[in-house]
Amino acid sequence: MKKIIRSICYFSDESKLELYERLTRLAYRLEQNDFEIQTQRVVFSGMSIAEVNHAVRDKSLFIGVGTLTRESALPQIDDFLGDGNVAFNLDITRELKLEDVDILFEIMRRNASKTFNFAFTVNTPPSTPFFPSATYEKIGFALGLQSTDLSASCGNIDEWLANMTIVWDELMNLFSDEADFLGIDSSVAPLWQGKSSLVAFIERVYQPFPMAVTTDIFTRISSFVRARNPRPVGLCGLMFPCLEDAELARQYSEDNFTMERNLFLSMHCGLGIDTYPIGMDESPERVLEILQLLRALSNRYHKPLSARFVSDGTAKIGDKTDFKNQYLQDVVVRKL
Repeated sequence: MKKIIRSICYFSDESKLELYERLTRLAYRLEQNDFEIQTQRVVFSGMSIAEVNHAVRDKSLFIGVGTLTRESALPQIDDFLGDGNVAFNLDITRELKLEDVDILFEIMRRNASKTFNFAFTVNTPPSTPFFPSATYEKIGFALGLQSTDLSASCGNIDEWLANMTIVWDELMNLFSDEADFLGIDSSVAPLWQGKSSLVAFIERVYQPFPMAVTTDIFTRISSFVRARNPRPVGLCGLMFPCLEDAELARQYSEDNFTMERNLFLSMHCGLGIDTYPIGMDESPERVLEILQLLRALSNRYHKPLSARFVSDGTAKIGDKTDFKNQYLQDVVVRKL
């Protein structure tokens, strides 16, 4: 099995040398036990975007400032749009206005690459190691896997789930005695194509994606990753990142991953709208309508949901994107 840590994320209330040394030691220990580390991340509490940009000199680190409100985000937009690799999410659980959507469109107009670092969130639990939804609650580290790669040699769903259990237990053996180990976010986070794609695996061992959507296969997987995780933290659900999973991007291009289908999956197994393309000429009022529904569904069913729309700053509805982002597939943008 290829064991990939998608994110090892440390949550801290200050930037200090000991923090980065601890993160380095944790990564080394994982690598010594045959884990591949994709990204190392830090989420800070009580620090502004400007302070974080100044404090963190290692550009290989992914940095987050957690959840902001409209009032706290607006004065920091210039800092967010400048140099740096900071992510944040905007909490719309209690209130949502067109002004919140305006923040997204300002990012699209001024530095669209930063749409990748921004999301709207509703009822998001703390301590997920996945960005941009990651939010500080207490000091410690959390781990998130790219568990789709564990399916490479599997002939059915049950074999894949069994592999997840083996790796979770291995992580527990490594870190369960560490006082700052928060836990494992067992969310399934697909990426790219082949063995890393959730859609590719489902189609290989089960049935075509458009048919699979109306079966119980995704609820079976999401129930397992939530119930069998030995130390759950964060989101613990299925991610359907439209443009990060190459096969899902293909489904989008073939009109098989509409906004309605995305929201349908979000309600019974998924975690919301992720890396969904948005045209530069899309209506802010339309985005507001979608977010109002997302918020209503999350609050009604007590389920964490988020929305991350991505733009290349140029492509309008009907145009092909040019993201120049290794994580995102280029597609012809459809109307939301």
